[in-house]
Amino acid sequence: MARTRILVAAAMALLVAATGTAAAGVDLDGPHTARHQAAAREAAALTGSAKLYRPYGDDITFTFDAHLAAKDNMRPEKAYGTFSFSHYVDGGGGWAKGRIDCLVTGGKTAVMTGIVTDSDTPHKGRRVGISVTDDGRHDRVGYSWMSADADELTVPRCTSLPPFETIKKGSGDFQVLQWYPEYPTRP
Repeated sequence: MARTRILVAAAMALLVAATGTAAAGVDLDGPHTARHQAAAREAAALTGSAKLYRPYGDDITFTFDAHLAAKDNMRPEKAYGTFSFSHYVDGGGGWAKGRIDCLVTGGKTAVMTGIVTDSDTPHKGRRVGISVTDDGRHDRVGYSWMSADADELTVPRCTSLPPFETIKKGSGDFQVLQWYPEYPTRP
């Protein structure tokens, strides 16, 4: 009789634990699948703003509001949203803002491209690429124009240099939402 009570108690504990885990939103079937993720949220995102670290007083800011809808999970060129950046030092500099035209994320890294729609720099009308790593403590940013002449600013969609710049301590709040591509199953 005592053994039966122990088995019943153990079964009840397992049931309560499983119900509590499921209610907490944990996937009991293993890693998150693309289908599970797409049903629960947008496919990918890059949001936030931060200032770059520069030891000589440069004021450089990047801001993103980039999204890929769940319905467009396998079409990163359907991304939408806005971005902006500015760079000022010693009273001079420039700014730009634009619309997102591609977004891909992997882990905590995002690569986006967009067309500059307004600017006082040579970037206006060009596609630029920007990358971000959001590690929570040491965010980083990279951008395509670091290695290009003004006449060669345009890059292919979803292309940028790796995140090589560091963020000024205390300024960053980038958020990268992991993309889970869903590939068709083979027959």
